[in-house]
Amino acid sequence: MMRHLAQRRVTFVAVATLLLAGCTTFSKDGGFSTVSTTASERLGKDAVYVKTDADREAVFKRTQEIMSKPLGMDDAVQLALLNNRGLQAAYGELGVSEADLVQAGRLPNPGFTFSRTHWSDGFGISRTFSMGVLGLLTLPVATRIEGRRFEQTKLETANAMLAVAAEARKAYVNAVAAEQAALYAAQVKDSAEAGAELALRMRQAGSFSRLDYAREQAFYAESVAQLAKAQQQSLVAREKLTRAMGLWGSGAKFELPDRLPDLPKERPHLNDLESFAMQNRLDIQAAKLRTQSVATSLGLTKATRFINALDVGYLDNFETDKGHERGYEISVEIPIFDWGSAKTARAEAIYMQSANRLAQTAIDARSEVRESYSAYVTSFDVAKHYRDEVVPVRKTISDEMLLRYNGMLTSVFELLADSRDQVAAVNGYIDALKDYWLAETDLQQSLGGRLPPLAVAQKPEASDGAMTAPAKQPAPDPANDSPLPAPATQPASPTNSEGK
Repeated sequence: MMRHLAQRRVTFVAVATLLLAGCTTFSKDGGFSTVSTTASERLGKDAVYVKTDADREAVFKRTQEIMSKPLGMDDAVQLALLNNRGLQAAYGELGVSEADLVQAGRLPNPGFTFSRTHWSDGFGISRTFSMGVLGLLTLPVATRIEGRRFEQTKLETANAMLAVAAEARKAYVNAVAAEQAALYAAQVKDSAEAGAELALRMRQAGSFSRLDYAREQAFYAESVAQLAKAQQQSLVAREKLTRAMGLWGSGAKFELPDRLPDLPKERPHLNDLESFAMQNRLDIQAAKLRTQSVATSLGLTKATRFINALDVGYLDNFETDKGHERGYEISVEIPIFDWGSAKTARAEAIYMQSANRLAQTAIDARSEVRESYSAYVTSFDVAKHYRDEVVPVRKTISDEMLLRYNGMLTSVFELLADSRDQVAAVNGYIDALKDYWLAETDLQQSLGGRLPPLAVAQKPEASDGAMTAPAKQPAPDPANDSPLPAPATQPASPTNSEGK
């Protein structure tokens, strides 16, 4: 009696568990909270998933508010997060993945079969109610697999949002730098035009040599070509920024500042960037979840390699000469020709493929961090050199030439020649400043969308020109978090903790 009650209790618990698993429903936010939290914590911006007319109206008002003044770098990023339609399309992956999760957690529909036969002196009725038992038994594992895939999709979508933000930031830097270069090219062209006009008058008066006249005309002709080229580059850069921010129509008539933000006074010295990237990058976290899901799927494949179908049905038959017949039937696939070895081999190959892709993602990430940090250091030093050395020296020369001109110790053409020499220095500083902001954006992106907290930042050393070595030597696995669970009889996962 007690054994019978215990069996009934176990059966009740199993059925209740399956029913609860079959009640999987959609979440309130559709998984978007991961994206919005990432945008808030790593960018200090708001990510919005536009679904309703109210959402569109709110985005429109926010866009108009931001565009009421010249755009800053952060403003361009925020506009991209609000209006970029490609990013909005990427958010749709959350709905697809969550639908797969809910579907995996639903109980399979039962089947019903009805047949009626008759003969000369009677008839028969057959009714069968059946359900796939294997689907019920594997329901918790299948739900767990899809749950990990949903978490993976959240991370991949958040990483796509960070990529759009970085693209908008770089497009902003290029657009402002191109516009600044075009404005300076216009000033150079005006100066060259004035010099060419003066040279023409002096040549006509016979007080200017043919060589000096040709030099002024050549400089003017070159400045016209350079201005046209700079204006075209400014237009291209502005349109790229417009696309990144997702603006069109009247929204494309935004105003940019006259120049890029100034170079920071000092560059922070950042430690253990590779370790920080391994912990912070969302693509690595997503790759780990993908490998975990494949490992679990491999275990399920091995568990069901011999039996792919198991159906249990209830029978209720009736014949006129026999009356009612009731009973049950079990339908099972007999593994005579296919023992599931091909299916298992395929699952094992997919697992190893996923594990190797995870390792390659981590290796690439480490290399990107080293490369971007080197570019960040170099571009800062170059821009600082222009700011502190080249530009001040050129300004001193210009001031001295102007004093000599006012004292009638030099001619106007020597003053114009000095202004031509300043062109390369000014353009060099604009390019150096642009390269710095682009390098900082690349470094942030290689670290997962943000620089390390100020707690790990130190003042730069005088001899610092390369990546600081991490405190621990990296293990053979490039991803330095906890190891992944390997499926039964599988080789150990290649993802081990750094230093282990």
